Amino acid sequence: MWQFEEPKYFYLLGVIPFLVVLFLINLYWKRKKQKQFGDLDLIKKLSPEKSIFKPVLKLVVLLLALTGIILALVNPKIGTKMETVKRQGVDIVFAVDISKSMLAEDIAPNRLEKSKQLVSQIINQLGSDRIGIVGYAGSAYPVLPITTDYSVAKMYLQSMNTDMVSSQGTALSEAIKLATSYFDDPQTSKLIVLISDGEDHGDGFEDAVEEAQKRRIKILTIGVGTEKGGPIPLRNHGKIEGYKKDSKGETVVTKLYPETLKNIAKSASGGYVYGGNTKEVVEFVKNG
Repeated sequence: MWQFEEPKYFYLLGVIPFLVVLFLINLYWKRKKQKQFGDLDLIKKLSPEKSIFKPVLKLVVLLLALTGIILALVNPKIGTKMETVKRQGVDIVFAVDISKSMLAEDIAPNRLEKSKQLVSQIINQLGSDRIGIVGYAGSAYPVLPITTDYSVAKMYLQSMNTDMVSSQGTALSEAIKLATSYFDDPQTSKLIVLISDGEDHGDGFEDAVEEAQKRRIKILTIGVGTEKGGPIPLRNHGKIEGYKKDSKGETVVTKLYPETLKNIAKSASGGYVYGGNTKEVVEFVKNG
């Protein structure tokens, strides 16, 4: 069975008879001018190389080339039958922690940039999957709705920063709730990939996880940072001017709390992985 992807381009075939008519008019005009100039037999003797064959051959080659271009635009396809194929991809929402603690550099280049690298590498391995992005700190922020445009997703991903949400903290509950609201196809497998240091997570994420479970949404968690921790740099025009301090004037040391992330994953039939090894993380999500 023939199928034409862009049948509208068949209209361009109307140019072919138009070109033939132009050719005949041009040929007639030249003959007429030759008659006005002098005797045809004399002209033929003076210009014996003139032949109708060459211009006709040029026209045929031109028309064949034009026909080939039009057929390429139409893009005909042949098969034995038409079949509707259901999309087999997974809907994935990346929930990325953008709290100030993600600026700590205990994992290079820092926790937030490492998170972006991980998400970007995961996206590179996807095929027919749809993806969305959520950012969260003291509250959750919708960065990008579900889409199949990976290049746009990467652009929005790279624009994420710790100033997108004014309230600080790590509202894992709000992030899970917002990510859960992204899914619009009940027939598709659904996955939330939550990336965080697990610090200052607040309370009540159990209810959000339970709701995700009811909707058959699996949650994978990725921990970034180290359990030893590190200070949070304060930068001005890219230069470090100091480190965040608490109310007593002591330098704040932010740490990775993997147990929180492990508990979330376990409650949502998922799994946890440390984000230090990019290859391991990508394989973990692919097999999730």
